[in-house]
Amino acid sequence: MDEREELVLRLREWMDVFMVHSMHELFRYVRSTGLSMPQFNVLMALYYRENCAVSDLSERMEITLAAASQLVDRLVQSGLLERIEDPHDRRSKRLSLTPKGRAMVETGISLRFRWMDDLVKHLEIEEIRQINQAIVRLSQVARAIEMPEAHFRR
Repeated sequence: MDEREELVLRLREWMDVFMVHSMHELFRYVRSTGLSMPQFNVLMALYYRENCAVSDLSERMEITLAAASQLVDRLVQSGLLERIEDPHDRRSKRLSLTPKGRAMVETGISLRFRWMDDLVKHLEIEEIRQINQAIVRLSQVARAIEMPEAHFRR
């Protein structure tokens, strides 16, 4: 196995560990809120791309417009989203998180990454420096080859 193959193997191992740990608490939290994962995904999408239309969500989530509308309706009724008038087209509505919806997403994000605080406590300072440098470089390369639709996740 050459060095590139070994790096790919190690990155896959890290992704597995990362996903299990980071998603476990998030899934538990979402269940405790009474929301479905698709509903929480809508909230997350709006957290990262505020003020979008239902059609944008439909496209991003790869679901029908009718399904996206149903998800949005439930979230509006729950007080987590609001429809606001588009200033450029009064016939069109944009979606925005309410303070309650924003707080819910931020709690989920916090819980998702909580385990990293413990992880870092188990590393020596020199290991932390090396990992920081490697992650900065990986992030630079990843952004350089980013998929066009990735702008929605920022």
